[in-house]
Amino acid sequence: MSQQVARTPGAKRAGDGACVEGERMIVALMRMPAGTGAQPHSHPNEQWIYILQGTFRAKIGEKEIEAKPGSVVYVPFNVVHSGEATLEGDVVFFTCKDASHSLHGVKAA
Repeated sequence: MSQQVARTPGAKRAGDGACVEGERMIVALMRMPAGTGAQPHSHPNEQWIYILQGTFRAKIGEKEIEAKPGSVVYVPFNVVHSGEATLEGDVVFFTCKDASHSLHGVKAA
């Protein structure tokens, strides 16, 4: 079987690593440094985020959430969302995203 190139920088294609892509999904173990995050955006992919460490504050559509270790966050497709790690510490999370569409989001206006 030939090695295919991953679509996401730093990812491995269906192999070992912290970010792995299949044909229709991508899974990753990620760290978001304290006080950083993602600006409002949307994408045509559903996404699940499982919090392992830290506190993650997010806005998904009109709903604001605070997710702590053991929490699962669901982001529906095409819904504007944003999120950040609190200043208290980094957030470590496991995420799974549908890769049937483009992986990159569109910045919200």
